[in-house]
Amino acid sequence: MAKTIDTSSTRTWPVTLSGLCAILVGIGLARFAYSPLIPALIEAEWFSAGETAYLGAANLAGYLVGAMLAARLADAVGTPTALRSMMLLAAATFVASAFPLDFWWYTGWRFAAGLAGGILMVLAPSAVLTHIPQARHGFAGGIIFAGVGLGIVLSGTIIPPLLQIGLEVTWFALAALAFLLAILALPGWRRLTGQPHTPPANPQRVSVRADRRLISVLLVYALCAVGLVPHMVFLVDFVARGLDRGIVVGAVVWVIFGVGAILGPMLIGHLADRAGFRRMLWLGLSIQALAVGLIAIASDLWALVLSSLVVGAFVPGTVTLVLGRVRELLAGDAARQRAAWGLATIAFSVGQAVAAYGFAFVFASTGSALALFTLGAGVLAAALAIEIVGDRPPESRAAQHPQGA
Repeated sequence: MAKTIDTSSTRTWPVTLSGLCAILVGIGLARFAYSPLIPALIEAEWFSAGETAYLGAANLAGYLVGAMLAARLADAVGTPTALRSMMLLAAATFVASAFPLDFWWYTGWRFAAGLAGGILMVLAPSAVLTHIPQARHGFAGGIIFAGVGLGIVLSGTIIPPLLQIGLEVTWFALAALAFLLAILALPGWRRLTGQPHTPPANPQRVSVRADRRLISVLLVYALCAVGLVPHMVFLVDFVARGLDRGIVVGAVVWVIFGVGAILGPMLIGHLADRAGFRRMLWLGLSIQALAVGLIAIASDLWALVLSSLVVGAFVPGTVTLVLGRVRELLAGDAARQRAAWGLATIAFSVGQAVAAYGFAFVFASTGSALALFTLGAGVLAAALAIEIVGDRPPESRAAQHPQGA
């Protein structure tokens, strides 16, 4: 009897690899490669410390707009074309960044990098997973979102030696890497060509009027975005200049942050499968608040390493927890799950953008990032309190006020 060969893995690997490349380019590089470049941009006098903070905020604002426009773009030009064009746009922003013409030129291109990243984050995972067998969704999703951590590790590894040659060369090298990844993704995107596109459910169509717990999760997710911004934007500059440890040490801390981002989604998701997403979300918020606040009270190398590793793990790990919690709350209603996740993505993007500009103002006014980590820890502690109070099951509230009491 002839042996049957399972070809599912050979069919799905190209699209999975393309999804990894998309997240690596759109988030891992287009967003996170900027952080280890901040000290160099300041030292080279391309921009002031305050201006670099506002440039980081422009990227997060672009991400918000991209997340909101992703479905419309896919409907207009098709998902494969949207994915290809956004990867190319992200690569082009690196080329443009090699020319410091003025602050507004840079602002526009940092916004464009965020726009591309937001569209890639919304479209790539969903497009890939529709072509992956259900039994392999978790595995494929872990590979795709590992692109965030891989981009952080890559940028923290290659940028310091490239900066020894020059800032312009560094930007061009990042552009070359992004273009190479865009080419590497082409075979997978070709497999999507001609496939029917199912746009994400319109977030405005989901009703959350009677679901206090869902509203609580969305608010908590937005606050998580606020609390994580100090690490995502200001960590390397704080270590390199604020603590006077230099760009190399800042880059090492950034690589550790990236290692956490690679391991976080799979480890945190595994623990949530065992403990439950509700309980793990509570625990995760507690750990994040402590890890962000640690930098505000301790500047020893061990504290920097521990804080970077833990917060790095929760940057993508929080996505896993909130997505799982949304699916728990709306179990059996796939349409509402998709719509609620759309709302959650927008809530997170709004939190990031608002926090980035607010923290940039504080940083530009004080010249110190230390206060930002204190604020971030406080916001995460508030998120934990909101989640504990707002996520009580309806049964517990009814039991407290029985009829006739």
